[in-house]
Amino acid sequence: MSNIIELSDVYKSFEQGVYHLEILKGINLKIGSAEVVALIGPSGAGKSTLLHIMGLLDSSDSGDVIISGASASGLSDIKRTKIRRSKIGFVYQFHNLLPEFNALDNVVMPQLIAGISLEKAERRAKVLLNKMMLGSRINHRPSELSGGEKQRVAIARALANRPRLVLADEPTGNLDEKTGNGVMDMLLELSNDEGISALVATHNIKLAARMDRTITLKDGVLTKSV
Repeated sequence: MSNIIELSDVYKSFEQGVYHLEILKGINLKIGSAEVVALIGPSGAGKSTLLHIMGLLDSSDSGDVIISGASASGLSDIKRTKIRRSKIGFVYQFHNLLPEFNALDNVVMPQLIAGISLEKAERRAKVLLNKMMLGSRINHRPSELSGGEKQRVAIARALANRPRLVLADEPTGNLDEKTGNGVMDMLLELSNDEGISALVATHNIKLAARMDRTITLKDGVLTKSV
């Protein structure tokens, strides 16, 4: 199984006043094609930091991030942005939808930014929203959608540009258990249908158990893989 992303000896620290905080301490991780991995760990363990580095939103102090076999080390901001647009999708705890646009437009927008024609972008958006059981809600703005519906739109948006990897940071953390399970059902189904790999940070052990394997981040290191 080929690796979609690989982290090699990644370190990250922050300065906070007089304190030097080591957040990630030599992280090594491989995620294979169409593999869905759960990332668990206590609050403050560095899960979001790890996701940001994997998504090229932040840089590590040392080590390397290799995406689809190519090193991202030393790339310019422009090249990192191009990789994010074409290979990586993001889902957050809070949906971060554009409030002035409806569901369809929110899924169309990242495609237009990537240079896809409006016709193709709308066609792709409708396919994804229908798969997310939102076909009747495409003209509704975020304020007119439930929490679960908004998160499903966010997942469709993350998949709009056919990424190889989805990074999800507590995607069900703001939802009740039933709604969260439904959102996760659809994320896993779409990941399987489209052959997309995913790393999902979660505090929900039951949700983590549904994924291909679980890794645990504690005290800056990955301590368990099952």
